[in-house]
Parts: sequence; C-alpha cells; structure tokens
Amino acid sequence: MGAFRFEPTRLPPETERLRGEVRAFLAEAMPAIPAYIRAGTWSRSDAEFSRKLAARGWVGMAWSKTYGGHERSFLERYVVLEELLAAGAPVGAHWIADRQSAPLILKFGTEAQKQAIVPKIAKGELFFCIGMSEPDSGSDLAATRARAERTADGWVLNGTKLWTSGAHKAHYMIGLFRTSTDSKHGGLTQFLIDMKTPGITVRPIADLTGHKHFNEVSFVDVHLPADAVIGGEGQGWAQVTAELAYERSGPERFLSSLRLVYELIGRIGPNPDARQAAALGRLMAHLVTLRRMSVSVAGMLSRGEDPALEASVVKDLGAVFEQEIPGIAAELVEAEPSLDETQSFERVLAELTMIAPSFSLRGGTREILRGIIARGLGLR
Repeated sequence: MGAFRFEPTRLPPETERLRGEVRAFLAEAMPAIPAYIRAGTWSRSDAEFSRKLAARGWVGMAWSKTYGGHERSFLERYVVLEELLAAGAPVGAHWIADRQSAPLILKFGTEAQKQAIVPKIAKGELFFCIGMSEPDSGSDLAATRARAERTADGWVLNGTKLWTSGAHKAHYMIGLFRTSTDSKHGGLTQFLIDMKTPGITVRPIADLTGHKHFNEVSFVDVHLPADAVIGGEGQGWAQVTAELAYERSGPERFLSSLRLVYELIGRIGPNPDARQAAALGRLMAHLVTLRRMSVSVAGMLSRGEDPALEASVVKDLGAVFEQEIPGIAAELVEAEPSLDETQSFERVLAELTMIAPSFSLRGGTREILRGIIARGLGLR
C-alpha cells in the first residue's frame, strides 16, 4: 500500500524578505479595492496588473533565465502566490499560464515552442486557458471525444471544450484531443492552439453571480500546423496528469474563501462568544494544516519529484474547507447575504455562497480526486 509523503518543509529566510516586498507592492498597487472584488481573487483578471507583477519578476519566477524566467525557488514563488491570494489581487489574467501552461511547455515542448511562448508569458504578454473538460464527461479526461485528425500539412480539430476558465481573454489554449481510438489513454495528444485560429468560437457562461468567467469553446474544422503538438502524439494522458499536479496543489486550493474569513473575524470583533471562538479556532487549525501540506508539495516540485497523489489530497481537502466557510459564517453571524448590500460581510458572504459549489469542480471533481487517491494508496 502506498503512503502520503507530506514531509515538513520550511520556508527559507529569503522568503520572508520577499514577503515584505510583495506586501509593500500590494499596499501601493491596490489600496481601495472593495472586499467583494477581492473575494474573486484568482478568478478576476486585470491584464495591466499582471504586467506590473511580471515587471517585478513575479511571473515565471522558477523558470530558466534562458526563457525569460528568474531562476528563483518554488518556495519563493509560493510566498508570492499566497500573498497575492491573501490580498485578493486580480491575478486571473496570467494565473493559468504561470501556474501550468509554461511549466508544461518547458517540460514537454519543442525548443521552438519554448522560445516563442515562454518569454512572453514571463513578461505578462500572453495568457492561457486549459482545454480539458468536455460536455457529458465531467472530470474524466480519458473520456475526451474532441478529435484531432492528421492532414497532409498538420491537424484539423473538431469538438467542444466546456468550463474553460478565461478562454474569452486568453491568447492561447493547451488543448487535449483524441488522436486515436485504439487506446483510451494512449490515444490522447496535447496541442498548442492560438485562440485567433479560424473555426474557434468562445461562448461565455454566466455563473450565479452574473460573472462570465467560464466558457464553452467549440472547434469546427480548426486547422493547426504539424508543430502544434506538445510532446509526443499519444502522450497527452501522461503529460496532462503531470500538469494537474501544478494545478491542484497551490494555495489557491484553500485560500479562495479567505476574504470571507477576514470579514467574519471583523464582524465578530475582539470578543467572540464560546461558539464563535471554537469555530474560528477550528477554521484556523484547518487552514494551517492545509498550508503545511501545500508547502510540502511545493518542496517536492522544487526537488523535481512527482507529487500527483499529494496534490490531489490538497485539492480535495482544500475544496471541502473552502466550501464549508460560507455556511459556518452564516451560522455564526445573523446577517442576510445580498449582492445589493453595501456592507462588506453581507456582500462577500453572498458572492462566496454562490461560487463555492464550483470549488469542488475546478481542477477535478471530488469523485475523480478520491479515485486517484484510492489508487495511489493501493485501495483500488
């Protein structure tokens, strides 16, 4: 039977100096953003803000300088991420490209792809979306039906991707397509797709709050050159599972509801009753534990290890934690959530009550994650 490897990982001293730099930058860059806007954090995008971060060297931090990176550690990057999330910074524009698209290209892409794409991501000039999920298949990526068929000079794509975050603003997509029906897992290939390519249609999907962050992306006879393949043909399954370790383990997997915790503490004040004190203490204990687990995964990534199992655990537990917070807040404080309310607590409570159900969908549904965990532990 397998075992989790959450080895204790300490943040080195230089990360605390960096933390101070980031806090000073954020205090100047976003002094008056309302709490309900901050609650959206990595779902909210601001291209100019992303370019400012890139100019400070806080995009592409751990990548080689050869490709525009800064050769800093994964742990330094981690500190920047958690400070941005804690402040509710609008980082959605560059988030996916920095978190997983560029690392995927650096690991599996051709030299031409690395040179053409990665430096522009590091400058905050190129934004990415992820073409994985499809209608009627949920998080079962092996059920991918969108097809890529070889032509004389490249490939032609047909099919639909769904719940594609930020596709309406992205310059590129890394899409998973079926190139063979001979093997369920071995017939999948990843492609680098320019979103301006003819035949691509992006249809925004409004969530309960009215925000249009998700999208349906359809491909009708979309022609790509032969060199659009990332890695090897038929290697998409192995590549996408490696990519998901980056997606599932970061601090965004347990800090998405943090703004509501701040507002809850502010509303309760310095003299909580016994019930409120117990609930807040429990939330803090869970938060500290999840952070230690997430930092441990960052340490594994910095050592070149494969933390796919541990990342799935962080994502699953983090989603449970985030989704519980609106209910706990509503029980502890007598207040009605309202999108029309001017008071921060009521507005933030309304926003997160409506978007929290998505937390256990993005990055893999709870059922898929628990299947991965069970398999990793030798239970299935």
